Amino acid sequence: MNDWVNRSIKPQNDEGADSWDANATVGDCEDYVLVKRRRLIKAGIPPSALRIAFVETRSGVGHAVLVVNTTREQYALDNLTRTIKPLKQTGYRVVSMQTANPAKWR
Repeated sequence: MNDWVNRSIKPQNDEGADSWDANATVGDCEDYVLVKRRRLIKAGIPPSALRIAFVETRSGVGHAVLVVNTTREQYALDNLTRTIKPLKQTGYRVVSMQTANPAKWR
């Protein structure tokens, strides 16, 4: 699913105001995250297991990924790679992440 969404959305940076779209066909990292989150919830993954994380890449660029919490690990679904890997193996520095309550961030 990660790779399918990555291939189904045409990458495009937001010009001016940032908008997020859970049905995007064109968009930036936040749009990829919302589409993936929506598809996983439809597939039966509890919303409380899905977190949006704002990270800093190794080169210092701000980026958003979807984090899936499991009993074993936190996995990052990222539009910059086809591979799903543990968040701690991405090389990203987490700046902020949703809690189980999507209205709260840490």
